[in-house]
Amino acid sequence: MKTVVIDYGSGNLRSAAKALATAGGDVRVTSDPSDVAKAGRIVLPGVGAFADCRAGLDALPGMVETLEETVRAKGRPFLGICVGMQLMAEAGLEHGRHPGLGWIPGNVINLSPRGDMALKIPHMGWNELRLSRLHPLFAGIEDGAHAYFVHSYHLALTNPSDLLAAADYGGPVVAAIARDNMLGVQFHPEKSQAMGLRLLANFLNWQP
Repeated sequence: MKTVVIDYGSGNLRSAAKALATAGGDVRVTSDPSDVAKAGRIVLPGVGAFADCRAGLDALPGMVETLEETVRAKGRPFLGICVGMQLMAEAGLEHGRHPGLGWIPGNVINLSPRGDMALKIPHMGWNELRLSRLHPLFAGIEDGAHAYFVHSYHLALTNPSDLLAAADYGGPVVAAIARDNMLGVQFHPEKSQAMGLRLLANFLNWQP
């Protein structure tokens, strides 16, 4: 079944779509909610400010409602990437409080690395992943694998059980989450070379 990448002006969707296709997906980039409603898998990428990305989603008539119905009610496999993952939270606290989709308890807050003045914001570059539990998304990916990050804000989870992997950047940073049919990664799999392609292939083959 087709995998849709939602086009809502987020910036990096073409590279995400290309990586998904390389990983074996039948991919369509779309801003049409009817495509999302018919999709077998849904990917929400994201680059930029939380509020701008949420506004981009809201600007597509019926998109948020279709996501709610298709992902939450019908249980279609979903992957949020970077800000796409952050939008799964209850709210983003970047330049005010802005509502998220409310799928994952927690808020998106600013990164505040501690103890090392060399750690700059944004967090940009390669970092190790520490897996907190087994999940098919990381099948064949070793604990300690490296992923590529670009972000200044991160998701502070309410429920530790939603955590799938973490990174260390002057303190723990949520790197991946999983709840039911919903997955999210803070890093960019499309920029994470062989590890990223393996992760995307795992998503394409995953049955919640």
